Amino acid sequence: MTTPWRRVPADLATAMRPRLPDAVPAIADAVTAANPALADTSKAKFDRDLRTAVQVAIEGFLDLAGTDEPALPPRIREVFVALGAAEARENRGPELLLGALRTAARVLLRTASQSLAESRPVTVDEIIDLSDATSAFVDELAAACTDGLARQLREQAGEGDRRRRRAADLLLRGGVPADVVREAVTAIGWPAPDRIVPVLLPPDQARDARFRFAADGVVAERAGDAVLLLRSGPRAERSALAEALAGRDAVVGPVLSWTEVPEAVRLAERAAELIGTGPAPVFVEDHFAALALRGEPGALAALAARRLAPLGGLRPGQRDQLLDTLACWLRHWGSRGAVAAELYVHPQTVSYRLNRLRDLLGPDLDDPAARFELLLVLSQRSYATRAL
Repeated sequence: MTTPWRRVPADLATAMRPRLPDAVPAIADAVTAANPALADTSKAKFDRDLRTAVQVAIEGFLDLAGTDEPALPPRIREVFVALGAAEARENRGPELLLGALRTAARVLLRTASQSLAESRPVTVDEIIDLSDATSAFVDELAAACTDGLARQLREQAGEGDRRRRRAADLLLRGGVPADVVREAVTAIGWPAPDRIVPVLLPPDQARDARFRFAADGVVAERAGDAVLLLRSGPRAERSALAEALAGRDAVVGPVLSWTEVPEAVRLAERAAELIGTGPAPVFVEDHFAALALRGEPGALAALAARRLAPLGGLRPGQRDQLLDTLACWLRHWGSRGAVAAELYVHPQTVSYRLNRLRDLLGPDLDDPAARFELLLVLSQRSYATRAL
């Protein structure tokens, strides 16, 4: 098959080689001027690499003139593959590099035409053939660059996947030193270990979860399911998860510290056994009481943390006093007189404490399910206190 450079005048190399010492920096400067963003990093090295690439490309093009040889011998192709890879490492796409090649093609065509015209008259057909050959050659250079960029992106994606798998494995394993976990999550772009929401998914949902929650989650694939570990944030809020996980047979574990991920996953597994899955995601926090009654201490601890969180800012003595009053009030079905008698305080004191509790707990005091959970938590607290 005849190549576009077969029709390039054979005397182009003779006419143009003496101009290379001036042509190479001129083309390199034109590329930089047209695409200044290319030189944002390490300007000295960039200039050196750019001039090397221009030199190699022009010499290769001149060697092709009047032949049917392949456009890019391996040594030339690898130079431009490396350029594309470098762009990927700088987190840039192919647009700037392809723009630079278009600029280089225009300057190369002008320089080649002028070189021929200085040595002899040049016909219109020769200019057209030279334009076709220049365009075709630069297309080959662009293909090499995009190949290098794609290779580097695949390599980076593979390394990124490895790092994310490692972070997921460390979090699931538990008992890992904090500095090891901190290094692992920093390597995937998380600022620090934080509170985590585990989500159990069917195995065939793993790939979609990686894509859907790319920056905020890591996925571990196991024998019978996939575990998505989401760092706390807007995308891990209940409303967002309810929408994102609809129709995916998901079980959403409790939000716990990164050190408690194994326990949070276990609670999600137990909830899946107890409740099953369906189109709407199952939220473990809705079933803490059921899990606690089935002997899951982690569920009772999580329920206590959730229900008693509004009292967390109180002084220990004040908090204990209010909790004792609340437990007594729940046991006596709201009878202030009975509470006052059991606690040996005036009914007005009971009223004061209950008003304070209502300020802190709000509508939970009127919600039968919330009151049952509070009684469950406070009964366990009372038992633990007596055991001491």
